[in-house]
Amino acid sequence: MDDTVAATCSGMPEAEQIEGLRRLAEPILAWYEQNARILPWREQPDPYRVWISEIMLQQTRIEAVLPYFYRFVEVLPDIPALAKAEEATLLKLWEGLGYYNRVRNLQKAARIIVERHGGRLPSSYQHLLKLPGIGEYTAGAIASIAYHIPVPAVDGNALRVLARLLACRADIAQPQARKTLRAAAQAMLPRERAGDFNQAMMDLGSLVCLPGPAPRCDLCPVRTGCAAYRQGVADKLPVKSPQKPRAMQQKTVLVLASQGKTLLRRRPAEGLLAGLWEFPNLDGWLTEKEVAALLDEWGICPASVRRLADARHIFTHMEWHMHGYLVYAADALPVPNCVWVDGEAVRREYALPSAYSAFTRHLPRWLAETKNNLEIH
Repeated sequence: MDDTVAATCSGMPEAEQIEGLRRLAEPILAWYEQNARILPWREQPDPYRVWISEIMLQQTRIEAVLPYFYRFVEVLPDIPALAKAEEATLLKLWEGLGYYNRVRNLQKAARIIVERHGGRLPSSYQHLLKLPGIGEYTAGAIASIAYHIPVPAVDGNALRVLARLLACRADIAQPQARKTLRAAAQAMLPRERAGDFNQAMMDLGSLVCLPGPAPRCDLCPVRTGCAAYRQGVADKLPVKSPQKPRAMQQKTVLVLASQGKTLLRRRPAEGLLAGLWEFPNLDGWLTEKEVAALLDEWGICPASVRRLADARHIFTHMEWHMHGYLVYAADALPVPNCVWVDGEAVRREYALPSAYSAFTRHLPRWLAETKNNLEIH
């Protein structure tokens, strides 16, 4: 493999390149046997656990996923339980993981599986692809890991490994480049150990073939077969088109506390953070005087209003820059389209998105202060 391999990302890998890639599978698997991460869905790789883990891992680090995974499969241990779960339970289990459409699609798929597949995930790659929330990668992961079907599962980590092995200089966000790299993964795949190999490629990308300027090539079991390493360009690959700058939105968040309760409202059923609960908030940054006028409009006479530290939350395509106010109200009076909720219910039943974590982490203390009629400080 030399500089001419740049062309391989605009077409199928050539026969010589395919044979070279196949020779790399054995050392990658040997490395995996010594370095595989110990994960609960690997120790017990039944289809349901593999599926749940793969959906959780989309856009989310393993370290963050682990406590969510344990809690989720304890409360909802199988597909029928997932299909029957109340939405409030489902969203609470997912609270803080973000990208809530993932868990909604999980339940949609679970109901289809109960209805059409006897409550068991289909073992066919093509049938898996037809389920909500399951794309090429997830279908490949379930099929290969849970059912030992020889299909590739090319996540972002594996994509980076493949792009470097081939010294692919095409933009890996482009469909043709991804198609070529997936074909390379298929060529490398040992039929008898497809699941292990797919996970080995994921771990190799996550632990050794790191993104950006610091790949750990000295630890790589296949560096001598890597075109990017031989050409000295591993730190420059893969090529990715720059992301569009995120839109910035200014928000004012009002945390109202009274008699051990806080004021919440539900977001619309469609759009960003659909159906989740949140603190009342308004577009733009309001002054304390403007907040006081709004509270007066709601019929609330605050005992105190305190400005909170600014907070920021980054979504995929936008950022929220938030000013917050803590409002201590002597009486929990009705507010249009909102409900007063006690702290224990917030903890157990109401799913608040992680966008508000800068405020929710202090909420128990604030509510305790109001419940005991203490002055907020």
